Amino acid sequence: MTIANEIKAPMRLEGKYKAMLVCFVLGLGSLVAWNSMLTIGDYYYKLFPKYHPSRVLTLVYQPFALVTMAILAYNESKINTRWRNLFGYTLFLASTLLVLVLDLATSGKGGIGSFVGICLLSACFGVAHAHVQGGMVGDLSFMCPEFIQSFLAGLAASGALSSALRLFTKAAFEKSQNGLRKGAMLFLAMSTLFVFLCILLYAMVFPKLPIVKYYRSKAASEGSKTVSADLAAAGIQKNTNQGEGDEDDTKHQQRLSNKLLFFQNIDYAIDLFLIYVLTLSIFPGFLYENTGFHRMGLWYAPVLIAMYNVWDLISRYIPLVDSLKLESRKGLMIAILSRFLLIPAFYFTAKYGDKGWMILLTSLLGLSNGYLSVCVLTVAPKGYKGPEQNALGNLLVLCLLGGIFAGVALDWLWLIGKKDAF
Repeated sequence: MTIANEIKAPMRLEGKYKAMLVCFVLGLGSLVAWNSMLTIGDYYYKLFPKYHPSRVLTLVYQPFALVTMAILAYNESKINTRWRNLFGYTLFLASTLLVLVLDLATSGKGGIGSFVGICLLSACFGVAHAHVQGGMVGDLSFMCPEFIQSFLAGLAASGALSSALRLFTKAAFEKSQNGLRKGAMLFLAMSTLFVFLCILLYAMVFPKLPIVKYYRSKAASEGSKTVSADLAAAGIQKNTNQGEGDEDDTKHQQRLSNKLLFFQNIDYAIDLFLIYVLTLSIFPGFLYENTGFHRMGLWYAPVLIAMYNVWDLISRYIPLVDSLKLESRKGLMIAILSRFLLIPAFYFTAKYGDKGWMILLTSLLGLSNGYLSVCVLTVAPKGYKGPEQNALGNLLVLCLLGGIFAGVALDWLWLIGKKDAF
């Protein structure tokens, strides 16, 4: 079967809901491994109490994610999306498995050697993240908006699922010897199996769905070279027959440069940067180290992390209701800038408030993060051709990761004036 025969739109968009489900699972799997590292922070704080693990691991992770994403975004039109995503998921799988192996090899003992090993694996997670998130967002940007929304919801669900499983394993092993470690190991094992499932879904199920084949064929007809391997996996070969319409086809396949795409959408790029600068300057480091001590004891930080993740997930479905979706460029910028009021709110609540107010603020942080992320990433690609949408998706993810990196670095400012900071 050739592209020319495949670019007719499916009569009823066959496989749309199945594709949405697969996108959700792929989003979940693309962050469940890293979220597992963050969510077992209570275990790492026990092993490495003087090393600020939640802050250091995130700070190690982000530069590798950002630099890798910059290289991939610059070369996105030349990179095979299928192998890029499969490499990313496979690296996630190997890294998660090695975290388990490292803990078993050291018998759960702390020390600088173990911490350096975990930091190196954290860097691997960053490289994997850049491959998968940029590749998937770029790929889904020229498909249904519901696909990218489902993928983004899956990213949030990975946090919510990680928190739920962590609370479950923490409760299950709370009274047993080495219960904290046993819960963490069980949790990592489940994450490893889930990432393996994602590899199978992406390699064998997703490319063969009719609606996915349609959108990829359409992108190929518009000049995209990144989808060739996915089309081949679905049994579709690019039509190489040249005809009289070559000049028209060449004109149709011309696309805007990355530079022009970036400047046409610079407000969306700034939006994503600012969303994640704020979020990562608070989550997770501040929630682990700056919220004080309460009656909930060691449960307090995991509960705060869980509340953030749950509301981040719920909010990513709000834009599915058209009347609740924010599409105005000015409106998005105003909403995003107003989130910075959360910084003094968190500061004074940590200093003078009780746990109820902190839980409320954490929920609001997650709610606004998920909602605004989906609004920006689903609105921005509209009006462009497939190859341009893919490129724009990669550029926006690069700005998102830049915001995360800046937020993680700024998160250390909360330690100023803290007596036991170092």
